[in-house]
Amino acid sequence: MIEVKEIQKKYGDFKALNDVSFNIEKGEVVGFLGPNGAGKTTMMKIITCFMPPTSGYVKVLGHDTIESSLEVRKLIGYLPESAPLYTEMEVSEYLRFIAGMRNIPKSKIDSQYRKVVEICGLSEKVRMPIETLSKGYKQRVGLAQALIHEPEILILDEPTSGLDPNQIIEIRELIKKLGKEKTIILSSHILPEVSATCNRVIIINRGQIVAEGEPDKLVEASQSGEIVHVKIEGPKATIEKALSKIKDVTNVGLLEDVEKMSVFKVTRKEKSKSDLRKDIFDAVVKNKWVLYEMNSEEKSLEEVFINLTKEEKYK
Repeated sequence: MIEVKEIQKKYGDFKALNDVSFNIEKGEVVGFLGPNGAGKTTMMKIITCFMPPTSGYVKVLGHDTIESSLEVRKLIGYLPESAPLYTEMEVSEYLRFIAGMRNIPKSKIDSQYRKVVEICGLSEKVRMPIETLSKGYKQRVGLAQALIHEPEILILDEPTSGLDPNQIIEIRELIKKLGKEKTIILSSHILPEVSATCNRVIIINRGQIVAEGEPDKLVEASQSGEIVHVKIEGPKATIEKALSKIKDVTNVGLLEDVEKMSVFKVTRKEKSKSDLRKDIFDAVVKNKWVLYEMNSEEKSLEEVFINLTKEEKYK
């Protein structure tokens, strides 16, 4: 549906994007991740025909963004980081104006207007000037303008930037709902947002793609070993010695020591055929200690993101 091929974007000697290539299939909700300045917004602007690449090409349903930009714009609904709103207008006035700008036939404007108002939860705000709305409702109006011409593709650049926690949840749920019907590219550096809404992520840093895949699989691939936290009642020194003797365990650290109970962090750097939790349990049973808690420490998408985009990687 969207084909991005060897995109470069230069500003003088600076490469904002460097040979970026990826494909997005129909019905996918893809998170485009990266730290500030990584090239996310530049990529969004190239896909939406706001700027041309220095080299490479982007095709949307077979239409080149340079040669057929008008056709591409018809297929895309775009919400930039700063929503393109005429704040002196009322919500209804603004959305009808956008419908006209999108060349929606007059006979269909009313039905399209009512549809996006309902989808975006704006029914109680249509007679209010946009400038009087909260940031969350302004984002809803921004989404409504992106949807009013019924595009097949939605491109959302930092859609929850500057919102409070409640507003973030509201916009996130709206995006999940829209993702059932449309192809969506969601640009963000907020990891929980991406984990909650996207079925695939593309991580970019310094203008290059450094990872791509399903969030869970990226996390799984980054975990080369095992870490288990365990709380045991028994002789501390003896427990630590026994845990250290478990096959392939590389480190046992004492995290907490309260009366007869101790909390240890047990690390096995390489994955083994046996589950480290089972090996710890067997040691506890064998020595007749009391096991209170045991849980695996797993990496999050946030940790994967940090490891892939930290500055040291590129020094």
